Amino acid sequence: MSEVLFYHLQRQPLERVLPLLLQKTLDRGWRALVRLGQPERIGPLSDAIWSWRDESFIPHGAARDGYPEHQPVWLTDKEENPNGANVLFCAAGAAPTAEELSAMDRVIIMFSSHDTSAVEAARALWREWKDREGLSLTYWRQDERGAWIKEAGT
Repeated sequence: MSEVLFYHLQRQPLERVLPLLLQKTLDRGWRALVRLGQPERIGPLSDAIWSWRDESFIPHGAARDGYPEHQPVWLTDKEENPNGANVLFCAAGAAPTAEELSAMDRVIIMFSSHDTSAVEAARALWREWKDREGLSLTYWRQDERGAWIKEAGT
């Protein structure tokens, strides 16, 4: 069964939240694919991951770096999985394909409350997938302190 997690970014931007989730993904021995719907965000997001914490290193790359098979985290704006990831992060308007929903162990949909079209798109995906067999959905939001609270699940 594939897990689909919806992360509603209300207190912090993607550049602050994603590195923490990527670190947890790598700590579990998984590989991650980060798909962005806006290709111009790949460079700044990569820079944010590099500078996330002085004491932490998240190895990652994108097309400009090459060698995706050696990267445990790959940033892209294409429907591809060149690093053999089993966890897919979708942000900035990106969405998983039907095949990825069943093939990935975990799919994370990240959307900002500052982008009303992204919120509506996430809601539409939730409605579409909530009764789909083989998917387990959870919705997470940040509280006033920035902690993640599980609000809903199937």
